[in-house]
Amino acid sequence: MREAGMAVGRDNVGNLRGRYEGASPGAATLLLGSHLDSVRDAGKYDGPLGVVVAIAAVQRLHDAKARLPFAVEVVAFADEEGLRFSSTYLGSRALAGTFDPADLERADQGGITIAEAIREFGGDPSRIGEDAWRAGKLLGYCEVHIEQGPVLEARGLPVGVVSGIAGQARYLIRFVGMAGHAGTVPMHSRRDALGAAAELVLAIEAEAASHDGVVATVGQLTVQPGAVNVIPGEVSLSLDIRHPDDNVRVERARHILERSKEIATRRSVEVSVELLGENASIPCAPRLVSLLSKAIEAQGTPAIQLASGAGHDLVPMSALTDVGMLFIRCKGGVSHNPAESVAAEDVAVAIDVLSRFLDLLAEA
Repeated sequence: MREAGMAVGRDNVGNLRGRYEGASPGAATLLLGSHLDSVRDAGKYDGPLGVVVAIAAVQRLHDAKARLPFAVEVVAFADEEGLRFSSTYLGSRALAGTFDPADLERADQGGITIAEAIREFGGDPSRIGEDAWRAGKLLGYCEVHIEQGPVLEARGLPVGVVSGIAGQARYLIRFVGMAGHAGTVPMHSRRDALGAAAELVLAIEAEAASHDGVVATVGQLTVQPGAVNVIPGEVSLSLDIRHPDDNVRVERARHILERSKEIATRRSVEVSVELLGENASIPCAPRLVSLLSKAIEAQGTPAIQLASGAGHDLVPMSALTDVGMLFIRCKGGVSHNPAESVAAEDVAVAIDVLSRFLDLLAEA
């Protein structure tokens, strides 16, 4: 960031922020950014690539000794994935002014709270409210990210414009039956919590597969007592369900949860459901979508629009300003995996597109 001519600082929640001033003092600001954190056993590009592409675009301005009629601030967000504390978008929510102070008491598996972790690297949890944007008018927020899906590769395109972010809900579903001896309890007398959970997992898969655009995933399954010779007495499972249309998502989730109750009744087990979190779908700003599309077409590449099934920092940022996103093709659509891969040529196109986007925004 410094080599690209930016003034650099780190805020209290841990966001790294570099500012490239505009041609005149007091100009509006365009925010560019993505996140630096990752998930376990992940790849190298989900998040950091967007930060590097943004820096590269500013580097071009700096090398050309050019200033835009607006300032550009590149933000490398902290803790988008929510892996350590099970609370997503910590950095971007702080900048957007929607950070919940109650989250400071969330603890990781070692019992360390967010507040303690912030103090450990030199931040001040009591001053996170000061991280909220207060530096004047914003033109918008734009994020570059790998697609994390197969659409661009299937169409032979290096980049694409995101039309919006799918709505998402996460649930914890718990079946409670009766643990018992695996060798002595007859099959017809069992209250097997894992049997109920297994049936629901397949029902969730079938529900999503039968409705276009719905994706639903069970990514966690906890079995208790977890012994080879004991009938499972309690099982907890996660449900992640997404769709670009919130009405569709809510209806399909309702149907799945009703199915869990039906399974529980038929199998003589109890079921409880906890909503862990929910994000409404986020449309990208038509103005930014249009400018990104024109910037792609200026490179001689068709500009297609596609929805993102994954959440990104632009979700909380949409509460602060207009948002836009550019996707970069990734090999095989693989992400959250060490095999995550992008082509250098595609990254070069993305830098060209983002640079052209800045020029178009300056001309608007």
